[in-house]
Amino acid sequence: MHAMSYVSLAIYFLAMLGIGLFAYRQSTSDMSGYILGGRQVSPHVTALSAGASDMSGWMLMGLPGAMFLLGYETMYIAAGLLLGALVNYAVVAPKLRVYTEVADDALTIPEFFSKRFGSHDRGVRIISAVIIVLFFTLYTSAGLVAGGKLFESAFGLDYQLGLVITLGVVVSYTLLGGFLAVSMTDFVQGCIMFVALVLVPIVAFMQFDGVGDMQRAAYESIPTFDQAINDTTLLAVISSLAWGLGYFGQPHIIVRFMAIRSVKDIKTARNIGMSWMTVTIIGALATGLVGVAYANKFGLKVGDPETIFIVFSEILFHPVISGFLMAAILAAIMSTISSQLLVSASSLTEDIYRLKAGRAATDQETVKIGRYGVAGVAFVALLLSLDSSNSILSLVSNAWAGFGAAFGPLVLFSLYKANLTHKAAIGGIVAGAATVLFWIYAPVLADGQALSSVIYEIIPGFIVSSVVIWLICQFDEAPEQAVQDTFANAQRVLAEQQ
Repeated sequence: MHAMSYVSLAIYFLAMLGIGLFAYRQSTSDMSGYILGGRQVSPHVTALSAGASDMSGWMLMGLPGAMFLLGYETMYIAAGLLLGALVNYAVVAPKLRVYTEVADDALTIPEFFSKRFGSHDRGVRIISAVIIVLFFTLYTSAGLVAGGKLFESAFGLDYQLGLVITLGVVVSYTLLGGFLAVSMTDFVQGCIMFVALVLVPIVAFMQFDGVGDMQRAAYESIPTFDQAINDTTLLAVISSLAWGLGYFGQPHIIVRFMAIRSVKDIKTARNIGMSWMTVTIIGALATGLVGVAYANKFGLKVGDPETIFIVFSEILFHPVISGFLMAAILAAIMSTISSQLLVSASSLTEDIYRLKAGRAATDQETVKIGRYGVAGVAFVALLLSLDSSNSILSLVSNAWAGFGAAFGPLVLFSLYKANLTHKAAIGGIVAGAATVLFWIYAPVLADGQALSSVIYEIIPGFIVSSVVIWLICQFDEAPEQAVQDTFANAQRVLAEQQ
């Protein structure tokens, strides 16, 4: 790439580190500040932080690549994600913001699960923390693989060097500023992603003589819109739409709702977040659609469809803009990695270390351990990502389903069912995670294929987890009165703040 592209990237990296240093000076003196930004995050930062940490590199690489290969049926995934995010803002965000504060100021999702049933019930907290650390270590490695491949394909650098650069910048600002740094950098990264996903498809479309010309070229290798609607099976539609179920159980996304300044700010965050998400998803789909048309009309050879955004960035733009667009991909990758590192570290410190250390552990001590946790998880993820043949899409898809099935139903039951019990919570987590793993890996079909080849594993996982929680609640003893009083108090506080 041109030297000016590297200058653009260098400026981006320095900006991220500068934000981390600013956040370090603002809010890292205690665990509430380090993990949740003191619950004083603005709705604008909350919205773009949630969106940027959610979308990751798949927004600029995976979704355009799917559209390039499959065509309009990819829109079902986009529709499922938009619907899931909207429902998440409506049914989870307000209650979770209030309930986690009322429940003795719970700072993490596992801590909330535990305090939901009384602080003496630690089983659900430890199990949740272990699942979070394990899945997010794999999830983080998938993001690092994407970063390494980006540096390798776009900049001609060694794959391992790309891993180190990506991880080095992310770990630096996460170590420095904690949640505030992660949220503020996510805000900037979300803005970069927004501009990039508007700019690239528009400039690429300008190479055609109108919509008809573009469509004729695209239809040489993908089905028309009508064909895609008629040929897509019902199970395929359900599987694609079911991606939206995952939102209720993604710790790195719903933790944003815990940190927002107030319940009244959630409506503003929802409007900003959904507008951002709608535009960026349409931009990602348009990039893939215009990409396949461009390749057909102009004879462009695209070895890997997931690199179409990179290809457009290199052939259609000035080197300075090209560097900015590469930074957009890095922004998408880094925003998710940083969120995953912080949630993993907070689970290690608050849900495992503090339980072992007891009341003797000070806030300053746990913040220090939290930073060690960020470095530790990052190091393990780096080791797992050294093999460039790792399947990014497979890891992300499986982790999304695992979190969605293990935690999604429990989050909803915790917020809406007063007599939810500790045993039901543990049962739901284990049943959801086990079902997803069975669906992915058990070769039970006649040809040795797993059940995930028939329908996306989050659907059976979510259903089984929900049924198990409901059944155990029917036969288990009702929770103690203090637990029910806390639930009632949360409902009262929510009514007052809305």
